[in-house]
Amino acid sequence: MRDSRPLHRPWVSPSATPTAYRAWLARARRPDFKAFLVLRKGDNAIAGVINVSQIVLGNFRSAYLGYYGSAPLCGQGYMTEGLRLLVRHAFTTLGLHRLEANVQPANADSIALLRRCGFRQEGFSPRYLKIAGRWRDHERWTILI
Repeated sequence: MRDSRPLHRPWVSPSATPTAYRAWLARARRPDFKAFLVLRKGDNAIAGVINVSQIVLGNFRSAYLGYYGSAPLCGQGYMTEGLRLLVRHAFTTLGLHRLEANVQPANADSIALLRRCGFRQEGFSPRYLKIAGRWRDHERWTILI
């Protein structure tokens, strides 16, 4: 992931240090957070990471989606396959009704991934998230069961 940081700037900051990775693993133990690795078949190389966070069940049954790929395996379809599998898992095993991904408007590759996986643009949120020290606009993309 350290080698993938330039690919993701300014969209996201992947866990690229042992401390950051341990913090990610600690979050993955919480009941409202699920963490997944997208692995290449054959050698289990990490093709990407998908997080499902702020999981709320009850009448809402919704969560937020975050993801990023690894630079060496980008553009080979691994994240598309991984995200499609994750959506199925979220709606069956996790029992969710809705997944929401928030993407900066200029992140064309991420938006294309969401479209390929059946997400639809639902709205626009100005100055939605602070990333790399700046408040950034985001588009809201969702998929429903």
